[in-house]
Amino acid sequence: PHRYRYHKEIAARLRRLLIANRGEIACRIMRTARRMGVETVAVYSSADANAMHVAMADRALLIGPPPARESYLKIDALIDAARRAGADSVHPGYGFLSENAAFAQACGDAGIRFVGPSPLAIRAMGSKIDAKRAMIAAGVPVVPGYLDAQDEPSLQAAAARIGFPVLIKASAGGGGRGMRIVRSPEEFSEALQGARREAASSFGDADVLIERYLDRPRHVEVQVLADSHGHCVYLFERDCSVQRRHQKVVEEAPAPDFSAQMRADLGNTAVRAAQAINYEGVGTVEFIVQGDEAYFMEMNTRLQVEHPVTELITQLDLVELQLRVASGEPLPFRQEDLAIHGHAMEVRLYAENPRKNFLPSSGKLLRLRLPDDAEGIRVDTGVRQGDTVSTFYDAMIAKVIAHGRDRTQAIDRLIGALRASDIVGVDDNIGFLTRILDHAEFRAGAVDTGFIERNYDELLPSQDDSLQTTLAVAAVARAHHDRLRPGQARDGFRLNQPRTFRYRMRVDGAAHDVELLESQAGTQVLVGGRVVAFDALQQDGERIQARVADVEVSARAFAAGDAWVVRMGDDQQVVAEVDEHARAAALHVAGGGTVIAPLPGSVLSVLVREGDVVAAGAALVVIEAMKMEHTLRSLAAGTVVRVHTKAGDRVKDGDELIVLEKAAPAAPPTAA
Repeated sequence: PHRYRYHKEIAARLRRLLIANRGEIACRIMRTARRMGVETVAVYSSADANAMHVAMADRALLIGPPPARESYLKIDALIDAARRAGADSVHPGYGFLSENAAFAQACGDAGIRFVGPSPLAIRAMGSKIDAKRAMIAAGVPVVPGYLDAQDEPSLQAAAARIGFPVLIKASAGGGGRGMRIVRSPEEFSEALQGARREAASSFGDADVLIERYLDRPRHVEVQVLADSHGHCVYLFERDCSVQRRHQKVVEEAPAPDFSAQMRADLGNTAVRAAQAINYEGVGTVEFIVQGDEAYFMEMNTRLQVEHPVTELITQLDLVELQLRVASGEPLPFRQEDLAIHGHAMEVRLYAENPRKNFLPSSGKLLRLRLPDDAEGIRVDTGVRQGDTVSTFYDAMIAKVIAHGRDRTQAIDRLIGALRASDIVGVDDNIGFLTRILDHAEFRAGAVDTGFIERNYDELLPSQDDSLQTTLAVAAVARAHHDRLRPGQARDGFRLNQPRTFRYRMRVDGAAHDVELLESQAGTQVLVGGRVVAFDALQQDGERIQARVADVEVSARAFAAGDAWVVRMGDDQQVVAEVDEHARAAALHVAGGGTVIAPLPGSVLSVLVREGDVVAAGAALVVIEAMKMEHTLRSLAAGTVVRVHTKAGDRVKDGDELIVLEKAAPAAPPTAA
């Protein structure tokens, strides 16, 4: 492919760039800008004062408190920061205000170049409703759906006409937020309210549209690039079908099992869509593909999270191209100059717990090792060891991207990179990602948007007395025992018998009783009837070698404050000793059935009042944390006896929110 060269004129036209974003994308943009000789200005909230993107920039300005609506989403604060810094241009990254036409317009009104399309183009595609209308007019096929009145009766009637299941989608924004699958009329009202709340919170717009839900389609998107001189090309496609909660988990380029004709047809359709709105810059046209049919879904008028896979197969720098187009340069190549080189694949490494329905995790990164020096591996991150994963923002730790001569090599390299990674201090999804990549169905390229749901049980480790849990509990009991001072260990002493020490350990909320036996023959640990014999255990967090029921196993253990993290194979578990006194007190407080906050966040709404009678599974409280909405439900039928929170409250992990008095069991029938 054409390898365009740096020339000094761009530095004269783009002198100082403010990046209106944070985290890994801010750092990614800075790396290219620095190489091009462009100064960079970071903005940050008070929660990000010590963040990596702040340290990387030539200059950094505080723009507000941690909530995004008071900092990264505040247009006047960003424009003021650009003026104070003397920035002549603004790059919005992705998320936040990247697809906000008002922000692009405000930059233009202030005489600051917006690195992206015109406000008119953003507005045309910013509403999925308006975008679909524009694409229908341009002759681009769209998924059948409803785009009109926003009152609930009209929306519900439209869903009934389309036929369940349907998909409710936020008209603004993306990233899976404000989306709900509705499989029956009874689910519609609650799903609509949730989608609207999430859409309003994330994008400031509660409008939705209804689409037919296709059960096993592929999600394929095309990268387009257009300049201000009327030229537009497509940089091939990415397959983003592996998703959970409508959020992408694995992205790859090119799409597997795609014919050259399908690739050209889809690429040309994407170019036609971009030209229909006079698009300039980098953008992505997303399609739902079923068989040989492709339907326009939406257009993202910004850089995508998954842009690195396109960069690796085209050998182009998309951020550099954005900056050049924004400077008025024509594209340095034509469609026929572009070719695909190998295969690339990306996964999003998140602070979350797949075992707990992907609940986001926050905390300090006590240990962070990412294999950014491995062959064929690229790591994009915005955090360092010692940084904190905040509850205010997205929980992504890094993007890990692999490039290979073919798809198989890319998969193998990516699995190797994930297995060489270490994260301590927060939960992570490394094991979940490696099982996806190594799944036979995925390796065969048989991917669609239902892949995770269809294979969910296989992608999560079993928690039923697993070998990993046994080893983790035993290793931590042994390590904990070794670091206690003489006299602290709780033991039962018998003459001429092994000394027995008893502990109680907790893994993911489940308690395990442990017995540690010391004798002249060595130390053994008993967990749930299994005997664990250790050959080596180093407390500094290196290798553990052990035998569990005569099976040789190995793992790594790391101290993490008062707990330990044990990584065996692709998964890690956090193990801590149970404080029996604290546990008894907690049980006393929560005896009636208490709903607690599973993570720090903001209460969006409380759906019950004291005295309400609720059924099992009833929605009680909605919490927003890490840019996602979490609905807490009752585990059993009962009566609400106390409500300790209200909308707008900030809550901590473990805060008591609602107390339920469980319903008494039904009395047995009496004889007549």
